[in-house]
Amino acid sequence: MASSLTWTIAVPWPIDVPMTTADAPLTDLDERGLVDACLAGRTDAFSLIVERHKRSIYQLCYRFVGNHEDANDLSQDVFLRAYRGLRSFRGQSSLATWLYRIGVNVCLNRVSVKTPAVESIGERPIVDDREASPADLLLRDERSVRVRRAIARLPRKQRATLVLRAYHEMSHRQIADVLGSSVGAVKANFFHALANLRKLLEEAT
Repeated sequence: MASSLTWTIAVPWPIDVPMTTADAPLTDLDERGLVDACLAGRTDAFSLIVERHKRSIYQLCYRFVGNHEDANDLSQDVFLRAYRGLRSFRGQSSLATWLYRIGVNVCLNRVSVKTPAVESIGERPIVDDREASPADLLLRDERSVRVRRAIARLPRKQRATLVLRAYHEMSHRQIADVLGSSVGAVKANFFHALANLRKLLEEAT
């Protein structure tokens, strides 16, 4: 992603944090330390959070909208929402999971009114061989317009589960944490997503 994810923001919520967090080099801090440093007024800490996670969030957004311009805009929206809601991060999940949760919500809200465009992300699509089925092989042709449009027609939870499982290689537990659902529901959504995708693609031929 381009440098468009860099912006100047005022800190609305300075808090008291240990001197070790306030003074330590940012590169020495873990996720919780970076969040605390940002809340303490060190906005460069959030810039480092963006730097570490912008690629994965961009790819997530791209998988939902299918074009670089919208994916870039959505990525910025994700990080802006994350910044504004940083005080709500309790560390019960990883920072990456929390950002994915925001990203999925932002993307699902957008794709309900968008049609995927024709662009290539310039990388080999990831296929989940652990859940092999005829539909998995179709994902290898992800760059085609009809596959993207078929994915866009899946129900919201199925679409999110398919993207996170097949393209981001998340475990069922990780997806459940992102979507706020059970592992059983994730497995069912992924199974139905693949079945529905195959059906949609057959109808399109």
